[in-house]
Amino acid sequence: MTSADSDPEDAITKEEIAGTAPIPADTAGAGVSKGTKRNAFTELMSPKTKTAKEEPKHPPTKSFNRRDGLGAYTHDPTAFPTSRVIYYDDDFVAINDMYPKSTVHTLLLPRSPRSRMHPFDAFEDASFLASVQAETQKLKRLVAKELQRRYGRFSALDREREAVLNGQKEWDGDELPKGRDWETELLVGIHAHPSMNDLHVHVLAPDMVSECMRHRKHYNSFNTPFLIDVADFPLPKNDHRRHPDKAGFLNTDLKCWRCGKNFGASFKQLKEHLAEEFEEWKRI
Repeated sequence: MTSADSDPEDAITKEEIAGTAPIPADTAGAGVSKGTKRNAFTELMSPKTKTAKEEPKHPPTKSFNRRDGLGAYTHDPTAFPTSRVIYYDDDFVAINDMYPKSTVHTLLLPRSPRSRMHPFDAFEDASFLASVQAETQKLKRLVAKELQRRYGRFSALDREREAVLNGQKEWDGDELPKGRDWETELLVGIHAHPSMNDLHVHVLAPDMVSECMRHRKHYNSFNTPFLIDVADFPLPKNDHRRHPDKAGFLNTDLKCWRCGKNFGASFKQLKEHLAEEFEEWKRI
């Protein structure tokens, strides 16, 4: 990965990079789940898409460098249970993040030789960039559907839709009321300095509520320009996001993603505040 500055700080811990950090039990459902269709109106996956096999297997025995851990998924997605792999095809694998930083946190992994390049370099290939951007849109739709499934019953904007789903209101249309546009609220992008060697796109809920959200760099890596939307590529050569260490994104003050309140360096206070904002956010 040649485009990042030398030795910038990682957005995740060494234990998370190595896959040895403990995974709290309550993160087991922090992703897109299987079998969540509530009726015929729910969006179906592409016919070519394959879901992981139900029975979990052991990961491949092939040895990977600790920063190459994501390569195990693109190498053999069938080696992982459906709680981890959402779908895969010849070109992409979509997974639930092992250490989610929000209530829903997914990763899109291209299965391409360019996946071993830094995103800044890989996305200079217009065809590859276009394919990643298109597949990201597909994963965004799935994540948005998952958020609507989980939290639609709390949302004022989804009230009519939920009433139809629950049989409380008759509906003659061919499709359900659209309701809240959850897709526009998602955080989407790559980290300016990726911690893992395989290119991966984050698609996650904005709430930042998770036991795996443990310190300032976790939070700031998703709530500053350290996270670069794939829609912004190709980046101009003079874009300040190309130099995350100089910009100091990970060490800036902690600011609430929703109301903008500044907590300085007090991560504990931010976490307490995020739990309150989460309840308010669900009710929009």
